[in-house]
Amino acid sequence: MRIALATCLKLPEPDPDQQPLLRELRACGADAQMLAWDDPAADCARFDLCVIRSTWNYIHDLPGFLAWAKQASRQTLLLNPWHIVRWNSHKSYFKTLAARGSRTVPTVFYPRQGRRPLRGSISRHGWDEVVIKPQVGAASYLTRRFNTRRLPAAERFLASSSAQRPMMIQPYVKSVETSGERSLIYLAGKLTHAVRKPPSLAAGPAGEVAVCGIKADERRFALAALDAYRKDILYARVDLARDAAGGLMLMELELVEPSLYLIQEPRALRLFARSCVAAAGENPRSSIRQRGPARLRR
Repeated sequence: MRIALATCLKLPEPDPDQQPLLRELRACGADAQMLAWDDPAADCARFDLCVIRSTWNYIHDLPGFLAWAKQASRQTLLLNPWHIVRWNSHKSYFKTLAARGSRTVPTVFYPRQGRRPLRGSISRHGWDEVVIKPQVGAASYLTRRFNTRRLPAAERFLASSSAQRPMMIQPYVKSVETSGERSLIYLAGKLTHAVRKPPSLAAGPAGEVAVCGIKADERRFALAALDAYRKDILYARVDLARDAAGGLMLMELELVEPSLYLIQEPRALRLFARSCVAAAGENPRSSIRQRGPARLRR
């Protein structure tokens, strides 16, 4: 059974989960290999399953990446699947989630080369600090935090950035520096673990990722946000933070290539590997059908 972990030719940063996941897949009996989506010689048809992992440069060529994902889905079993990748690769998914009842961090979308004044958006919402970032982005690429007292600098950054790509503006959520931003990891049908992420835009030292418990309201919130997609996905990461009154807000719903913090939770690493093997065995086009272990739970 052959399983590909999709990556890119030149990683923008190391993936700590890559080697542990490869080892665990091989321990489960799979022939697991890395496959760069942007390698013209890469052939997904050689694999029973392709799991999207560290394709982190796709933000610079979204049409190319989506074309690759569509073709991969025709050649093998792609997880997460093509229609999820297409929808979730652009932050306009916030609108869908909000319409379905998830409370998302307030967002103003700016088109490429947009002319809408930033001052008006900030005044309407009463924001004193904002984060400006791309609508198709990863990590902290083209992401800056501005106090409204530095509005001219924010306007210049928005103008120069939106000349390249569509951008978005959100309030800076101060609780990421206190209670923290929580990433809840969903694998093979259940929430397996959570981590507290250090604030990437804080003034002080970034700190380290730390495993944390999942509170009851966080669990309910995350599962509700995932409800419409749970039958289709193998993995997800739900990023949450609290507002000034303690209410939960969705910061991100990551269904394409999120870090899953598998090395922080070895049991989740084993579950993920076993679930990948089970999914590969269920692929009707697989040359080796899975026998014995339990089928992938949806």
